[in-house]
Amino acid sequence: MKINRRQALALSGGAAVFAMVGFQASSANASTEETEKSIMEFTGGKTPEAGKITLTAPEIAENGNTVPIAVNVESAMSGDDLVQSVIILADGNPNPAVATFNFTEASGAAVATTRMRLAKT
Repeated sequence: MKINRRQALALSGGAAVFAMVGFQASSANASTEETEKSIMEFTGGKTPEAGKITLTAPEIAENGNTVPIAVNVESAMSGDDLVQSVIILADGNPNPAVATFNFTEASGAAVATTRMRLAKT
């Protein structure tokens, strides 16, 4: 699987979601190491870079069962500037994988929203 720069950029933004809402791992929840392993698997071993990604999530969720999140990657969505996938991870959850969004040129934009469940505030 070929990982392009946009995927790595999107992934680094996904890591920012759980950092932004202040997760702490415990023995029942995924560790930071498990989350890092998931990142390396997703990127094919490449280190994520900062980029043109916007993540929106509440600083403090009123209800951990339904936390709204949105991801938007600035991209032409064609050729070398095609965002193929974005993964959202939360290392404070029992399973760090929250969501994976897949895009094609027909998507027109790399934009997605969802609600996720968080084990901790």
